[in-house]
Amino acid sequence: MNYAGDLTPQQAWEKLENDPKAILVDCRTRAEWSFVGVPDLEVIGKKTVFIEWAMFPDGAPNMLFVEQMRDAGIADDDEVIFLCRSGHRSIGAAEAATADGVAKAYNVLDGFEGPLDENDHRGAAGWRALNLPWRQS
Repeated sequence: MNYAGDLTPQQAWEKLENDPKAILVDCRTRAEWSFVGVPDLEVIGKKTVFIEWAMFPDGAPNMLFVEQMRDAGIADDDEVIFLCRSGHRSIGAAEAATADGVAKAYNVLDGFEGPLDENDHRGAAGWRALNLPWRQS
Protein backbone atom coordinates (compact mmCIF):
# COMPACT_ATOMS: atom_id res chain seq x y z
CA MET A 1 0.00 0.00 0.00
CA ASN A 2 1.48 3.32 -1.10
CA TYR A 3 -0.79 5.59 0.96
CA ALA A 4 -1.81 5.98 4.62
CA GLY A 5 -4.65 3.47 4.49
CA ASP A 6 -8.30 2.75 3.88
CA LEU A 7 -11.22 4.14 5.84
CA THR A 8 -14.82 3.05 5.87
CA PRO A 9 -17.21 5.88 4.98
CA GLN A 10 -18.17 6.12 8.66
CA GLN A 11 -14.51 6.38 9.74
CA ALA A 12 -13.95 9.05 7.08
CA TRP A 13 -16.93 11.03 8.38
CA GLU A 14 -15.68 10.78 11.98
CA LYS A 15 -12.21 11.95 10.96
CA LEU A 16 -13.71 14.88 9.03
CA GLU A 17 -15.93 15.73 11.97
CA ASN A 18 -13.19 15.57 14.63
CA ASP A 19 -9.97 16.63 12.90
CA PRO A 20 -9.64 20.23 11.74
CA LYS A 21 -6.81 19.16 9.36
CA ALA A 22 -8.99 16.54 7.62
CA ILE A 23 -10.07 17.38 4.08
CA LEU A 24 -12.39 15.42 1.78
CA VAL A 25 -11.47 15.31 -1.91
CA ASP A 26 -14.17 13.90 -4.17
CA CYS A 27 -12.22 12.66 -7.20
CA ARG A 28 -15.15 11.50 -9.31
CA THR A 29 -16.13 13.21 -12.57
CA ARG A 30 -18.21 16.34 -13.05
CA ALA A 31 -20.95 14.15 -14.50
CA GLU A 32 -21.03 12.03 -11.32
CA TRP A 33 -21.15 15.14 -9.14
CA SER A 34 -24.00 16.55 -11.22
CA PHE A 35 -26.14 13.46 -11.68
CA VAL A 36 -25.43 11.25 -8.66
CA GLY A 37 -24.91 13.71 -5.80
CA VAL A 38 -22.07 14.91 -3.60
CA PRO A 39 -21.02 14.67 0.04
CA ASP A 40 -22.28 17.64 2.03
CA LEU A 41 -19.95 18.77 4.81
CA GLU A 42 -21.76 22.01 5.66
CA VAL A 43 -23.07 20.62 8.97
CA ILE A 44 -19.46 20.40 10.20
CA GLY A 45 -18.41 23.73 8.69
CA LYS A 46 -16.31 22.26 5.87
CA LYS A 47 -16.49 22.07 2.10
CA THR A 48 -15.70 19.12 -0.11
CA VAL A 49 -12.86 19.68 -2.58
CA PHE A 50 -13.78 18.53 -6.10
CA ILE A 51 -10.94 17.41 -8.39
CA GLU A 52 -11.43 14.88 -11.18
CA TRP A 53 -8.99 11.96 -11.11
CA ALA A 54 -10.06 10.78 -14.56
CA MET A 55 -11.70 12.96 -17.17
CA PHE A 56 -15.17 12.36 -18.58
CA PRO A 57 -16.13 10.93 -21.06
CA ASP A 58 -13.02 8.97 -22.06
CA GLY A 59 -11.54 8.25 -18.63
CA ALA A 60 -8.19 9.82 -19.51
CA PRO A 61 -6.12 10.62 -16.43
CA ASN A 62 -6.19 14.19 -15.20
CA MET A 63 -2.54 15.10 -15.65
CA LEU A 64 -3.06 18.21 -13.50
CA PHE A 65 -4.55 16.34 -10.52
CA VAL A 66 -1.68 16.97 -8.08
CA GLU A 67 -1.32 20.59 -9.21
CA GLN A 68 -5.06 21.15 -8.74
CA MET A 69 -4.90 19.49 -5.34
CA ARG A 70 -2.16 21.91 -4.29
CA ASP A 71 -4.03 24.86 -5.83
CA ALA A 72 -6.98 23.88 -3.61
CA GLY A 73 -4.74 24.53 -0.60
CA ILE A 74 -3.89 20.98 0.39
CA ALA A 75 -0.65 20.85 2.36
CA ASP A 76 1.68 17.99 3.27
CA ASP A 77 0.47 17.94 6.89
CA ASP A 78 -3.25 17.75 6.05
CA GLU A 79 -5.19 14.52 6.43
CA VAL A 80 -6.63 14.07 2.96
CA ILE A 81 -9.48 11.64 2.42
CA PHE A 82 -10.13 10.65 -1.20
CA LEU A 83 -13.59 9.51 -2.29
CA CYS A 84 -14.68 8.16 -5.68
CA ARG A 85 -17.67 6.10 -6.84
CA SER A 86 -16.62 2.71 -5.45
CA GLY A 87 -13.22 3.11 -3.80
CA HIS A 88 -10.91 2.32 -6.73
CA ARG A 89 -10.01 5.62 -8.43
CA SER A 90 -9.50 7.13 -5.00
CA ILE A 91 -6.66 4.67 -4.37
CA GLY A 92 -4.78 6.17 -7.32
CA ALA A 93 -5.51 9.66 -6.02
CA ALA A 94 -4.24 8.75 -2.53
CA GLU A 95 -1.09 7.23 -4.04
CA ALA A 96 -0.46 10.35 -6.14
CA ALA A 97 -0.91 12.60 -3.10
CA THR A 98 1.43 10.43 -1.06
CA ALA A 99 4.05 10.49 -3.82
CA ASP A 100 3.82 14.30 -3.78
CA GLY A 101 4.47 14.51 -0.04
CA VAL A 102 1.08 14.20 1.67
CA ALA A 103 1.84 11.82 4.53
CA LYS A 104 -1.77 11.15 5.52
CA ALA A 105 -3.67 10.34 2.32
CA TYR A 106 -6.58 7.93 2.72
CA ASN A 107 -8.95 6.00 0.46
CA VAL A 108 -12.64 5.62 1.32
CA LEU A 109 -13.70 2.00 0.94
CA ASP A 110 -16.86 1.55 -1.15
CA GLY A 111 -16.70 5.24 -2.15
CA PHE A 112 -19.89 7.22 -2.63
CA GLU A 113 -22.05 4.49 -4.22
CA GLY A 114 -20.35 1.16 -3.53
CA PRO A 115 -19.63 -1.75 -5.87
CA LEU A 116 -21.99 -3.29 -8.39
CA ASP A 117 -24.45 -5.77 -6.92
CA GLU A 118 -25.73 -8.99 -8.51
CA ASN A 119 -28.03 -6.90 -10.75
CA ASP A 120 -25.22 -4.56 -11.84
CA HIS A 121 -26.62 -1.71 -9.72
CA ARG A 122 -24.78 0.48 -7.23
CA GLY A 123 -26.05 2.03 -4.05
CA ALA A 124 -26.18 -0.75 -1.45
CA ALA A 125 -22.88 0.36 0.13
CA GLY A 126 -20.81 3.50 0.44
CA TRP A 127 -21.24 7.04 1.73
CA ARG A 128 -24.77 7.55 0.43
CA ALA A 129 -26.06 4.12 1.54
CA LEU A 130 -24.94 4.89 5.09
CA ASN A 131 -26.98 8.11 5.02
CA LEU A 132 -23.95 10.25 5.63
CA PRO A 133 -24.65 13.88 4.67
CA TRP A 134 -25.00 14.35 0.93
CA ARG A 135 -26.99 16.43 -1.50
CA GLN A 136 -28.17 16.27 -5.06
CA SER A 137 -26.42 18.94 -7.10
